[in-house]
Amino acid sequence: MDIDNKDFTQTMTAWWQYNQDLYSIFSANLFKNSPVQKALNEQSAEDFGQWAQEITKQPELFAKQQLNWWQEQLKIVQQTWEQSVNASSEEVISTERGDKRFLASEWQDNPWFSYIKQSYLLFGQSLLDSIRQTPGLDEKLKERLEFFARQVINSISPSNFITTNPELLKLTIESEGQNLINGLELFKKDMAKSGDMLRISMTNENAYELGKDLATTPGRVVFQNHLFELIQYKATTKDVYKTPLLFVPPYVNKFYILDLKEENSYVKWAVDNGHTVFMISWKNPDPSMSEIGFDDYVVDGVIAALDEIEKLTGEAYVNAIGYCIAGTLVATAMAYFTSKRMKQKIKSATLLTTLLDFSQPGELGVFVNEGTVSALEAYNRQNGVMHGHLLGVSFSMLRENSLYWNYYVNNYLKGQPPMDLDLLYWNGDSTNLTAKCHNFMLRDLYLENRLIETKEVDIRGTKIDLAKVKQPIYALSTRDDHIALWQATFKGFQFTSSKTTFVLGESGHIAGVINPPKADKYGFWSGPTPEGDANAWLEKAEHSKGSWWPHWGKWITQFTEEKVPARAIKTKANPGIYDAPGEYVKARL
Repeated sequence: MDIDNKDFTQTMTAWWQYNQDLYSIFSANLFKNSPVQKALNEQSAEDFGQWAQEITKQPELFAKQQLNWWQEQLKIVQQTWEQSVNASSEEVISTERGDKRFLASEWQDNPWFSYIKQSYLLFGQSLLDSIRQTPGLDEKLKERLEFFARQVINSISPSNFITTNPELLKLTIESEGQNLINGLELFKKDMAKSGDMLRISMTNENAYELGKDLATTPGRVVFQNHLFELIQYKATTKDVYKTPLLFVPPYVNKFYILDLKEENSYVKWAVDNGHTVFMISWKNPDPSMSEIGFDDYVVDGVIAALDEIEKLTGEAYVNAIGYCIAGTLVATAMAYFTSKRMKQKIKSATLLTTLLDFSQPGELGVFVNEGTVSALEAYNRQNGVMHGHLLGVSFSMLRENSLYWNYYVNNYLKGQPPMDLDLLYWNGDSTNLTAKCHNFMLRDLYLENRLIETKEVDIRGTKIDLAKVKQPIYALSTRDDHIALWQATFKGFQFTSSKTTFVLGESGHIAGVINPPKADKYGFWSGPTPEGDANAWLEKAEHSKGSWWPHWGKWITQFTEEKVPARAIKTKANPGIYDAPGEYVKARL
């Protein structure tokens, strides 16, 4: 089949202009009046140009794809006609597992809405397949093209519009438009607190009070500096393990993800199982802290906490737990001790969903290129911080249907206030990132992947080497993690000299970690030392039902020594400062 290059160019140009118009709205919301929007648009235009160039080299492939689309579209038309006569007619295209946009029965039972849904799904599927099947494109380019194409596809979903969503149409008619009036009020409230960007509420910000509803495990702030507060939790057992636990949460979120409600608190579970637990609560940075860097979080953060724990307990070693980027922080601190030839204060490390090798950044890779990183660096220097709301929306767009458009439809079109959920409350309680630290993460970690190189990362004048880290590591990753791909985390631990116990949890970045035993929700895989190919490891791994917490609990006792009488959190010598959860965690943007 011949294809007219002029018609082809006009078609592709029209599609691209539409993509650019929609994407400009999205990116303008994220980075209003900043060089970041310009860089993202330029990168996106360059990527499209390469894609179009490769397609024009093989017009027969494009023609085949077009023919396939027409054939499938005709099948949908035929099926719709049959459905109008025979209600049991089977659909040509079904929604993917986990897609909750089309659950209303009308999407299946009504021929017109079934046709709209299937035609839309076919369009999205065909567009993404076209990108994936185009030869001559490297994988990173395909990932970027897929990401931005997906933003367009999901933004124009018929579920997002009243006239093409049967559930919304019915609701609007029955309520005589009251849902839209309610939605407008919710929209106005979100606009009032959004500043330069629209921030859709995921939950009622007044639904919970820290210390009363969330972060309720009793404890005391026993130390404070310019970066963090150190919380010591009250023992609930007569005796405790001699070696304390130090929880290090990511500095891009609040610590209470590890201490939500009593029934899903990892902290409470650890305390009840006989551990003396300490927690770092990071200060939410403002522009005055712009020059605080990653090395400051290592030395004035993790290492300062270790020093204070030794003063309070007399114990020279701790078992450290680092979550996400905090796991990277803990590993860096271990390498710093070794490279500086200091006493290693971390006896073992539990690293949760932690990247050490950043060569596979997942969907975050859409921002990992020289142009976008340079623009983000300029934005950070100009503002002193990367604002937490921008980070929040950016991460939401990695799962745009469940974390963005779902709330757009529910709040503004259905007019229903978001439900009260502890996890969503935490997710909306954003934190800033200092300019210097964020720039280090962008360039040194993600773009240049320097952490796995020998002496390429400098911590306060000391060149570190992960290969010198020998302390035992318990590494938990999660199968559906879109922020730290488990195959990438698996690879990273091979750059240390540690004996690593690798565990792969079910679910994602949060639910796979905060998975208490009583919930009995997600299982996990455990197996041999992480070597070679990740998928080959999974084939040999053993699956277990239930939470990974008890599995970790047995592992950690190897490094806790004997038990001692429970330690008081308030004494005459060390009265502490104030009760947990402290003051730093209460600072909201």
